[in-house]
Amino acid sequence: MSTYGQFCPVAKAMELLDERWTMLVIRELLAGSSRFNDLRRGNPKMSPALLSKRLRSLERAGVVRNTVVDGRSTYSLTPSGQDLAGVVAAVGAWGVRWINQLGQEDLDPHLLMWDIRRTVPLGEWPRSRTVVAFEFSDVPPPAARWWLNVTGDEADVCDYDPGFEVTATVRTGLRTLTEIWRGDRDWLSAIRSGLVSISAPTTVQRAVPVWLGQGNFAAVARPGVL
Repeated sequence: MSTYGQFCPVAKAMELLDERWTMLVIRELLAGSSRFNDLRRGNPKMSPALLSKRLRSLERAGVVRNTVVDGRSTYSLTPSGQDLAGVVAAVGAWGVRWINQLGQEDLDPHLLMWDIRRTVPLGEWPRSRTVVAFEFSDVPPPAARWWLNVTGDEADVCDYDPGFEVTATVRTGLRTLTEIWRGDRDWLSAIRSGLVSISAPTTVQRAVPVWLGQGNFAAVARPGVL
């Protein structure tokens, strides 16, 4: 680990935290991921080797705890790691307010659907199995189609047809859904402008935006919301 050679607590903290991907690994752990593969799904462009390296660094620093049961590792944050929740929230809120330009390289259907899957307000969904399909008009196959399957308090997302009856189909662009999820635009305006269409009975069409909601940072006030 490189050092800044400063006694300043900000400098000492950043010696650990400013390594590439480190804060995003912590973000995933705070969001509830505990298995290696789940941490990878939250950071799909991070190599497995680098993820392993970052987890080891965080373990040595006392931020992450690795518990091995029957040969399987479960990762969790120590009190030191949990104390970073406010830091991650503050950085995310600042990013929404002031870094609002999304390049094409920032759009990733795998990460978006994974975040939707773990953040949807399950209490708003029917108690019986409900499947919402997504079709992205600007994503080449096979990543253009996704299925969100919710049963009770369990949600799963698939990039293949799970074989269950589809309750509603959302057709839109990846950029549009990403902007809705971030809170850069809202469901109603996107539907009214034709950027989103929902194929379902009328009552279900109205319910889908409530079922899906928006991401954790969508409520952050920012200049220039569409």
